[in-house]
Amino acid sequence: QVQLVESGGGLVQAGGSLRLACAVSGTISVIRSMGWYRQAPGKQRDLVAAITDIGSTNYADSLKGRFTISRDNAKNTVYLQMNSLKPEDTAVYYCNVKLGIIRTNYWGQGTQVTVSS
Repeated sequence: QVQLVESGGGLVQAGGSLRLACAVSGTISVIRSMGWYRQAPGKQRDLVAAITDIGSTNYADSLKGRFTISRDNAKNTVYLQMNSLKPEDTAVYYCNVKLGIIRTNYWGQGTQVTVSS
């Protein structure tokens, strides 16, 4: 059993910052990748950023420069630092991990981020 617990969402004014965290626990094999996706109402879930077990990162092009992903391997935790937030960043943010050789997907329950104008 694998559990992902997200924290750090909330309401912030445009231009502000938030830091999301996702802690992974349970029966964990090798964590191949950790990342964040987001889903706004009526839209599909899209990749925000991901980081591999060797530290390679991948960002949605539109978010480069404002969002930074990092991970603490000792704590099995991934972070998303979000700066200069815009109303269009409003969405539910989901943590994702890919475990093991076949990269099995696990998802967090989601955390709401609301950016007011």
